[in-house]
Amino acid sequence: MDHDSTSLIRSDAFGSYVAVGDSFTEGVGDPGPDDTFVGWADRLAVLLADRHPEHSFRYANLAVRGKLLDQIVEDQVPRAKELAPELVSFCAGGNDIIRPGSDPDDVAERFERAVADLKNSVENVLVTTGFDTRGVPVLRHLRGKVATYTAHVRAIADRYDCPVLDLWSLKSVQDRRAWDGDRLHLSAEGHTRVALRAGQVLGLRVPADPDQPWPPLPPRGALEDRRDDIQWAREYLVPWIGRRLRGESSGDHVSAKRPHLTPL
Repeated sequence: MDHDSTSLIRSDAFGSYVAVGDSFTEGVGDPGPDDTFVGWADRLAVLLADRHPEHSFRYANLAVRGKLLDQIVEDQVPRAKELAPELVSFCAGGNDIIRPGSDPDDVAERFERAVADLKNSVENVLVTTGFDTRGVPVLRHLRGKVATYTAHVRAIADRYDCPVLDLWSLKSVQDRRAWDGDRLHLSAEGHTRVALRAGQVLGLRVPADPDQPWPPLPPRGALEDRRDDIQWAREYLVPWIGRRLRGESSGDHVSAKRPHLTPL
C-alpha cells in the first residue's frame, strides 16, 4: 500500500493500539526517562492519540529487544489478541534474518502464520518491511536476504489486506544520522521519521515530511571514518559477537515496557 493511499483507512477509528516486536519497536536507540526507550511506536501512538478526546486513546507496547520471531509469536501475539485492540503493529523476523544460515523464505512462512492468526482477532494489522542495509556496515552483506524477506512481507500484506510500513523505500533513514552509535538501531531522529511514515500509512496528516532532506554534513576524511570504525568495533561489535557466541540476548531479563492497554 502506498503511503499516500489514505482513503482506505479511517485513522480516527483507531482508539486502541498494541505494538508487537523486538528492539526496533521497543525503541532502542531513542532514550527516554528512567532507562526506558521511546521509539517510533510510542511516537506513532502520540500521533494517533491526538485524533481522540483526552485519555480516550489506549496504547500497549509488548516489544522486547533481541527477540526472535518464534519468541514474539509465542509471548506477544497471544497477549495482543487478548487485549483486542483496533490496531496492531507487527514487526518481527529481523533478528532471525541476521543470524548465520537463516532462510528468509522459512522466516516468512512463520511470519505469515502469525499474521493470519492476528487477523482472526484484530481487523487492522500494520506490518513492517526491512530496511535497505546497503549503507549499514555490519549488515551490508545481508542486503539480499533482507530484500527477499521484504518482498515476502509485502506479498503477505497483500494477501491479508494489511497496511505496510515500508522502511526499504524510506530514503531518509539511509543517512547515518538516522542511526544510533551501535549502527544497528535507529537514533531518536530515525525513530521520529519512521513514526511519521507510519502515520502517513495510516491516513494521518503528519506534522513533518519523514523524507525531508537532512542538512549537509561537513566533509570527512578517510582517517576520521577509520577512527570511527575502530571505536565502533571496540564498543559495539565485539560485545555483540560475544553475546552471540555465549547464546545470550540483549532481551534476557527484560520485560515489556507497556504490557497493558492504558491511556497515554
